[in-house]
Amino acid sequence: MSSFTARRAFGRVMFALTAACAMISLSSLFFMLGYIALKGFSSLSWSFFVNLPKPPGEAGGGIANAIVGSAKIVGLASLIGLPVGILGGVYLSEFGRGRAAFLIRYAADVLNGVPSIVVGLFAYALVVRPLKHFSALSGSVALAIIMIPIVLRSSEDFLRLVPQTIREAALALGVPRWKVVLRVVLPSASRGILTASLLAMARAAGETAPLLFTSFGNQFWDNGWLNPMAALPHTIFTYAISPYDDLHRQAWAAALVLMAFVLAVNAGARVLLRTSTGDSH
Repeated sequence: MSSFTARRAFGRVMFALTAACAMISLSSLFFMLGYIALKGFSSLSWSFFVNLPKPPGEAGGGIANAIVGSAKIVGLASLIGLPVGILGGVYLSEFGRGRAAFLIRYAADVLNGVPSIVVGLFAYALVVRPLKHFSALSGSVALAIIMIPIVLRSSEDFLRLVPQTIREAALALGVPRWKVVLRVVLPSASRGILTASLLAMARAAGETAPLLFTSFGNQFWDNGWLNPMAALPHTIFTYAISPYDDLHRQAWAAALVLMAFVLAVNAGARVLLRTSTGDSH
């Protein structure tokens, strides 16, 4: 057998292996989505989305408070985390040089790999202990900490994709450096930064462990940022470990709602990124 034939045979084998691995990954994803849809779709109804939970052991009820709570907690986390991440990305892309920039990137990468339960414990010590009670604010702080490194590193990458010639052209016109960044660079990378922000929000919306130590959840409408607040991941966890079959069915339905939200956000982010890439060409 010639070396060319051997290389071609080896290439075909590796192509088949990579295709098989890709099919296994896709099959696992679709199996999980299909199983969640099969278990949860039958429990979906209008009352499930607009009613409060019933007392344990009583059939019926809904997750309206958890849906609203998740929106509020993730929304506040975005207000805290996104500006920090975006501004940090701007610093690293436009001004960060030397050891300081290296340390910031390294810290962001390490923070991005920290288990979410550790982040929850940190938020518990930082916010819950001083306030002496659980609260939606502490949950938002925990999720914001998770969002910051994702947005920071992604924003830096998208800002670096802006051609250097655009910056030089603006500077040649006598525009100050900060105005070049604000009026030229950031708008050019805005869709990429928005994509990173949406992906970070989707990641935060699905986190459960930090909320166990912070927002803690409740069965009613929330009464302020400094009190416990329900959220979809926490509600799914609580219902899943309960001894009642009806709550198990609602946990599957809530998981389907959360999965649909995450998929919708990811699909929207991909569309934005593809549009941004197409415009750049």
